[in-house]
Amino acid sequence: MEPENKKEHFIESIIIKDIENNKNDGKVCTRFPPEPNGYLHIGHAKSICLNFNMANKFNGKCNLRFDDSNPAKEKQVYIDSIKSTVNWLGFEFGTPFFASDYFERLHDFAVELIKKGKAYVCSLSADDLRQYRGTLTEPGKDSPYRERSIEENLNLFTRMKNGEFDEGEHTLRAKIDMSSPNINLRDPIIYRVKKAFHPRTHDQWCIYPMYDFAHCLSDALEGITHSLCSLEFEDHRPLYDWTLDELETPCHPRQIEFARLNINYTVLSKRKLQRLVEENHVQGWDDPRLPTLEGIKRRGYTPESIRNFCDIIGVSKKESRIDMTILENCLRDDLNEKAPRVMAVLRPLKVTIENYPDDKTEALTAKNHPQKEEMGTRTITFSRQIYVEQDDFMEDPPKKFFRLGPGREVRLRYAYLVTCQKVIKDESGNVTELICTYDPETKGGNAPDGRKVKGTIHWVNANDCIDAEVRLYDRLFKDENPEQDKQDFIENLNPHSLEALESCKLEKSLINAAPETAYQFERLGYFCLDSKNADKKNPVFNRTVSLRDVWAKRSKK
Repeated sequence: MEPENKKEHFIESIIIKDIENNKNDGKVCTRFPPEPNGYLHIGHAKSICLNFNMANKFNGKCNLRFDDSNPAKEKQVYIDSIKSTVNWLGFEFGTPFFASDYFERLHDFAVELIKKGKAYVCSLSADDLRQYRGTLTEPGKDSPYRERSIEENLNLFTRMKNGEFDEGEHTLRAKIDMSSPNINLRDPIIYRVKKAFHPRTHDQWCIYPMYDFAHCLSDALEGITHSLCSLEFEDHRPLYDWTLDELETPCHPRQIEFARLNINYTVLSKRKLQRLVEENHVQGWDDPRLPTLEGIKRRGYTPESIRNFCDIIGVSKKESRIDMTILENCLRDDLNEKAPRVMAVLRPLKVTIENYPDDKTEALTAKNHPQKEEMGTRTITFSRQIYVEQDDFMEDPPKKFFRLGPGREVRLRYAYLVTCQKVIKDESGNVTELICTYDPETKGGNAPDGRKVKGTIHWVNANDCIDAEVRLYDRLFKDENPEQDKQDFIENLNPHSLEALESCKLEKSLINAAPETAYQFERLGYFCLDSKNADKKNPVFNRTVSLRDVWAKRSKK
């Protein structure tokens, strides 16, 4: 999936060097380890592509592993969604792994640390724990329970496991260094009591390992060679290494950190995305305005465009904010190649061609793609009454307006040259219909006398078009950085991020449209049938992306 002759990034260079030194017997095994407490977003796509691509490039393996050690927040629906999303992106993972697969062994590792005097049961409350931990500038203080005997710790940990204590009453902490400048090494909690139903182990356990403890050991048990994670885990690496150094594990994976993905005009914090959903600022986790991969898929993004985007932005150690235009252009490039062309009128204006036979319906041939003959043609129909876009008519047009106006002639795509003869209005002065004439000698849009007609507009046959709702999605936030100046990001929501147009008129071929299959509505953009509203009687189409970047123009104003 990676392009040839592309310059290697720093992680790739590390892996190449490890292979040359025959580290891990020259093997490469990576993993993508999401916690199943929500839906994946575009930021996760970067990690998915990186981990799977590195494994594929070096003939290795990438595990999909669910870090399901916090049952209070994890659900089967998230597990199912994550598996489906990784497959949709184009990656195969075989049988998925789960941290819960290792709960028994993780418990035994914790007991081993206790027996070595490297872990103890602490009875400080959560508030006292914070006080004892210290700050970034002040060292922490030893817990008064730090010197409990090994026997007492083993007894208390067993009773924790047996469910004798309430949540928060005791924790198991690693015994490292309360004066360490790295707060993550100040006797971190490695086990806590959590009396919650687990989607896989049910009520078998009431103690669960913390992420930092479960993650490194799961890596080691799976034979992971390179544990690739985002930069916020850089300060956790010493704990990752300490845990593996203290315990006898099958291997010691190498943790390597890279900059996470940040995109302008959006937020990629799971907590903030959850707020958008729960406060009904959007319509669920798969709302096409959200950067969740479920939402992006529903909107009509292709996996190829996302993989290409992740390749273009690259992998580095430096945090940066990526322009949304890069992602949109990757999508446009992909859809321009593969999306068949159709005609649709979003804001219809009725046109009657008064000199066209009233009882005639004519079949015309239209190309499915202007540059790809292999995509074939389709039949469209033409009759006395058609619809055109309201924006394609002006009663008093300026000089460079090359569309319809009184006395003006335009080309109907694939059909004829027509001239506006009369304008019909309602009592409020709104234009409701145009009366036009056509030149029967101009079938296909060319005049035999050689007269020049600059304007070409799209249309649909009023007699056999289908009615549909079309949703025009735009960027969810008004500002490039929704979280700037420490203001509430909700205040930056774009009130025009969704415009729903009813009674749109679509070419009849779209009656057979498949959900999430891209089409270019000529002159309007790329659209797809909404997967949640695919009823043939009341279809809904989503705008995936416009034909060109309109935000660049806005930013210059």
